[in-house]
This record gives sequence, structure tokens and C-alpha cells, in this order.
Amino acid sequence: QLQASGGGLVQPGGSLRLSCTASGRTLDYYVIGWFRQAPGKEREGVSCISVGDGTTSYADSVKGRFTVSRDNAKNTVYLQMNSLKPEDTAVYYCATPRAPGDAYYPCPIVGMNYWGRGTQVTVSS
Repeated sequence: QLQASGGGLVQPGGSLRLSCTASGRTLDYYVIGWFRQAPGKEREGVSCISVGDGTTSYADSVKGRFTVSRDNAKNTVYLQMNSLKPEDTAVYYCATPRAPGDAYYPCPIVGMNYWGRGTQVTVSS
């Protein structure tokens, strides 16, 4: 099972680091996607990290502000979020496909089979 954590309330311009952990699954072998869903909106992709060389991708709305990374020793994937804006407010989820490897890079929503419980990020003054 996947679990996203690290959300909270932060002022505009602030930072948060989200973590995605897994039980019963070694994240090293899977692409990991970060997604978010704001109230009344569809779930959207935020970022993805590949398996082989750690290639990363980002939605245009977060490029230059968010950074995804892996710590294989801790079986954890992080999403560092800087310069947060009110429009970043959403529930954030991590997800993986069923199959290992990079076939599902850069993490299309339809390709993700396992979703963690989300974590709420609220950016407000």
C-alpha cells in the first residue's frame, strides 16, 4: 500500500515536502507519479520520476518550483514543493503502475493502478 504524507497548511511562498512510502512494494522498481485534486476539479498529474536514470517530468504549472526525488534506502519518494501558491491547494496523491520498469513513464493517470491515501495541502494566508 502507498501512503502520501507531509501535507499541511502553509502561507503563500512557503514550502512543504511530501513523502510517498510503500508497504509490500519496493518503489525502486516503479515509476512514481504525484497527482493532485482540488475541490471541484479533475485529478491532474504533477510530477513523475522514472526508474532507470531518475528522469523527472513536471506539469507546466509547477516547473521550477517542485522537485521529485527518490531515496531508495528508505523506500520513499519525495515531492519538494517551494514557492507555493494558493492554486496549489489540493489533495496530493502518489501512485504507481502495476508493472515495474519505465513503460509507464511519464505517469499517465490511466496507467496508474495503485494509489496511496492522499495528503491535504492548503496554501493560504
